[in-house]
Amino acid sequence: MEGNTARTHLVWNSIGQFFRNSLLSENFILYLSIIYFLFLIPFVPKIASQTNLENLLSNIWPLFAVAIGQTIVLIIAGIDLSQGAIISFTSVIGAMFIAEKVDPAVFSKAPIWGTLLFEDGALLAHIPAGVPLAIVAMLLAGVMIGLLNGVVIAFFKIPAFMVTLVTQMLFGAGAIFIVKSENIINLPASFIEIGTGGFGLISYSFLVTVVLAIVAHFILARTIFGRWLYAIGTNLRASVVSGIPTQRVIILAYTFSGFCAAVASVIYSSRMMMGRPTLGGSFLLDIIGGAVIGGSSLSGGKGKVIWTLYGVIFLQLLGNSLRLLNVSFFTTEIVKGSVILLAALIDVTRTRLLARNV
Repeated sequence: MEGNTARTHLVWNSIGQFFRNSLLSENFILYLSIIYFLFLIPFVPKIASQTNLENLLSNIWPLFAVAIGQTIVLIIAGIDLSQGAIISFTSVIGAMFIAEKVDPAVFSKAPIWGTLLFEDGALLAHIPAGVPLAIVAMLLAGVMIGLLNGVVIAFFKIPAFMVTLVTQMLFGAGAIFIVKSENIINLPASFIEIGTGGFGLISYSFLVTVVLAIVAHFILARTIFGRWLYAIGTNLRASVVSGIPTQRVIILAYTFSGFCAAVASVIYSSRMMMGRPTLGGSFLLDIIGGAVIGGSSLSGGKGKVIWTLYGVIFLQLLGNSLRLLNVSFFTTEIVKGSVILLAALIDVTRTRLLARNV
């Protein structure tokens, strides 16, 4: 009898140790995504179809691009609520330079009509370098908004939540004002190709995002600046005492976040074939959720690019499966929010378990 009890305890201890090790694994969310995907196939066979997988991947890359910037900010114990507005604002900025044809009945009352937008096309629509210049303008706009966030947070010591909430409202409304809530269509084929084209199975959006991810990973893993980011997120006061240029690091972190949002805007705008003033309005939950689900801590000091990729994959897979199951939009958002909250709770649990092992 005692032997059976001992074996039972051993089995339960082994199961508990397995789940504990899985929870502490850096690849936990990847394993969870694979299990979830395989579990769904018998019930929703369409989820494994080539068309659905291509659509799923096309949604992953731009979200991953912007979530990389959010990851950098979360590492320093900050948050960037303005990324959705940056996507919207830069989408309008790019389109208003290169639209090949504009309907005066729609845009005649817009403040940019007659200066940047004309009936026969936008200012840069018919010059060879128009598309590259428009992309540069989008990236610069994202960088400048990120720089503004960083400067105000670093020098005026205003909480990041408040600063980025204000810029989110400001530039979100600015995007709508510039075009009077209208979408700018008739964009050049060369611009649309960025989000829809590629080399066979390898899309341009994938290549752009991979390059961005490699650069961000290198910064975090191989540079002194990356160590400074983690140090600031772990203990800001100790970082100041240690001589780390905290203000400069914070400014650069938010500037990079704005740049990542602009890169995502280029991909999203080209995929949708328009400049849309509300383009980023619904992405904020997914952006922050992807980073947090992947393992980036809201308390700072922890996060990796690869973790964010895992989180984005899981979140997109979850949303995709719910759509295939014909779940309503509101229910989908409730499920996503619940999953993000659960991820935050898991992060707290993992932190405590790791602390016990130290």
